[in-house]
Amino acid sequence: MSPRYTVAVRTLCEFTAKAGDLDLRFTPSPTAQEGVAGHGVVTRRRGADYRAEVALSMDFAGLRVRGRADGYDRAANRLEEIKTVRGEGAAVPDNHRALHWAQAKTYAWMLCAQENLAEIEVAVVYFDILSQQERVETERCDAAMLREAFERQCQCFLAWAERELAHRHARDTGLAALSFPHDDFRPGQRTLAESVYKANASGRTLLTQAPTGIGKSIGTVFPALKAMPGQQIDKLFFLSARSTGRAVALEATAKLRGRDGGPLRVIELVARDKACEHPELACHGASCPLAHGFYDRLPAAREAASDAASHTLRLDRGALREIARAHAICPYFLAQEMVRWSDVVVADYNYYFDRNAMLYALTVINGWRVSVLVDEAHNLVERARAMYTAELDPIAFRAMRKTAPKGLAKPIERVNRQWRALARQGDAAYERMETAPAGFIDALTQCCAAILEQMSAAGPAHERHDAELERFYFDALQFVRLAEQMAEHGGQHSVFDLTRRPRDVRSAARGVDALPCVRNLLPAPFLRPRFAGAHSTTLFSATLQPVDYYNDMLGLPARTAWVEVPSPFRAEQLDVHIATRISTRYRDRDRTLPALVQLMGEQYAARPGNYLAFFSSHDYLQRAAELFARHYPDVPCRLQARGMDEANQAAFIDGFVAGGRGIGFAVLGGSFSEGVDLPGDRLIGAFVATLGLPQINPVNEQLRERMEQLFGQGYAYAYLYPGLRKVVQAAGRVIRTDADRGVVWLIDDRFADAEILALLPAWWRPAHREFSRHNALQHDSQSGPDAAGAIFA
Repeated sequence: MSPRYTVAVRTLCEFTAKAGDLDLRFTPSPTAQEGVAGHGVVTRRRGADYRAEVALSMDFAGLRVRGRADGYDRAANRLEEIKTVRGEGAAVPDNHRALHWAQAKTYAWMLCAQENLAEIEVAVVYFDILSQQERVETERCDAAMLREAFERQCQCFLAWAERELAHRHARDTGLAALSFPHDDFRPGQRTLAESVYKANASGRTLLTQAPTGIGKSIGTVFPALKAMPGQQIDKLFFLSARSTGRAVALEATAKLRGRDGGPLRVIELVARDKACEHPELACHGASCPLAHGFYDRLPAAREAASDAASHTLRLDRGALREIARAHAICPYFLAQEMVRWSDVVVADYNYYFDRNAMLYALTVINGWRVSVLVDEAHNLVERARAMYTAELDPIAFRAMRKTAPKGLAKPIERVNRQWRALARQGDAAYERMETAPAGFIDALTQCCAAILEQMSAAGPAHERHDAELERFYFDALQFVRLAEQMAEHGGQHSVFDLTRRPRDVRSAARGVDALPCVRNLLPAPFLRPRFAGAHSTTLFSATLQPVDYYNDMLGLPARTAWVEVPSPFRAEQLDVHIATRISTRYRDRDRTLPALVQLMGEQYAARPGNYLAFFSSHDYLQRAAELFARHYPDVPCRLQARGMDEANQAAFIDGFVAGGRGIGFAVLGGSFSEGVDLPGDRLIGAFVATLGLPQINPVNEQLRERMEQLFGQGYAYAYLYPGLRKVVQAAGRVIRTDADRGVVWLIDDRFADAEILALLPAWWRPAHREFSRHNALQHDSQSGPDAAGAIFA
């Protein structure tokens, strides 16, 4: 029988061999790169008869199982499954050990069948990347026993495989017949959809700028789904920086399912802290009831979730929680499992682009063919920099020292000495170094090894390790790993810097008082493998120019296609005015704030309605709002507060009702300057009282210097392009449909510069306009909306 379903050895074993509790106690694992390096060390130690990365496959009843065994020593007739660990005493949870042995024995039978062997020695090799020592467990197995275990696993998986085959056939049939959920495309939306489809058909990366308001989510999801059957694409990943973007994507897939799109399984991934039912409990069976017996109850929950996703609903946060609750298992890890059996995954950027990104790891392990959609892709530059940056908090370190076990006193004190030496070797508040100090990194490395040994020795019986010690361990480990990668690349993409507190404050503090950081400046080297791992990636946004900037920053493939979708909006829909007599530079704000407030008041008096006003900081926002309320007390105002949670953010936006009136004061680049859809008269205007330029400080200045060295455009790459992108995004909240009419005020004289004007949308026709009265409001003026006089010159 020819195989009808192909499964990776690891996936087969994870499906069939894991049992018992979910156990996430302190089990630090090496990175993927460290794992590869560790495998290389072990295999190079073996003799001339040793074969590494042995490709194997075996068919059983229409099922093809394939994978690569880590190594086979022909002379010793021993097959090895190599696992890297951190620390000689690192504890391996029982369910992981069961998985490792299942993988080893599956490969062993496949090799026996291929080489016609009657028996074989099977070994699981645990290699400690710190000590470079091996811990080997072996078992002599006869081929008949291995065959029986293999067939038992296949029989267990076959029923599921048949379900998956039926689902895939029905899914592809439905997607082939899928029609667009509206009577017609919006202007520009068809161009976007055709470009996305062609990128998927040709297996290319696409960078596309499409105007705000044309329906980019459904305009990208629809063609990507249509391409799946013909290109044999396994998964579609829709990645967004914001929860609002994920919500729109879920809504788009719901509309498409309503067009007979077949049994499309859609899942939403949320952060662990949002999904966890018992955040106060440790994540293992002895502490959390949802972890106890997790793998025993997982099969029934998995079946229920796949049925629900195929026939009734999407697996969003609420649906997964209900299914998990019905089966008494953890909803967060149920979601992790269901990624393997879903067609569309809606998640945050970090699930594919981060150092330990789950979606990327599963793609590599399972050999998936994936299409990736990156929503509001202009955000990926800063988000990726943050993903590959690590810093150590001196306050947290001092707190950890107080509670750390006595056995760790020496390695922690060595870190303390090195840290203090760094803090005291100069007076500058900020210092940059091209390489991380070797003594400091060495002290951190040894301290991590000591902490690992201490916690591993405590064993599984230790209910909960010291939270501060454990947090420091993982922070320090991330720091060391990024410092090592910085050294490997000659400091091209990252720098080491140190931020010191003022000397008079430092002298009063005990212990270390400087913040060291491995700071990423150029994320491109880290992101290139992610783009290479996808069949096709589409990055889309309303602000993706200049193209060279995003190519350079993100490390896009050489064959990346660029498409700029023409705006469907007309210049007469949006009155764009530049206030050339107002400066919002920091030094000028006190002097020009009365004029800014008067401009806003006169515009509101001319056309009352809903407006958003954007400022560069909460402080500037607060001062403007207070002065505006003093002079225009009858105009309703709402203010964005620091640290608003999702509920308060939603309440702020819900205040912009059709036919309403008032001004919302917000921070440029914050929650309300992008991803907000307020069509019609829910929003009729915006004031942007800043160019959005990042603050001039030592960190941004070193970014400017490095961008100048690498690309010859330091100021533009570090300040101008990121700033103007935020301005255009904020102004894009005003016109959302071809029936909208609105006004945007760009409040700063620099907006009139030719270089700035060239970066604004082509369909805008900004006019240099001034408010009517050349005398600015006096702080003791009693004027209000009725005293505004003539509105514009």
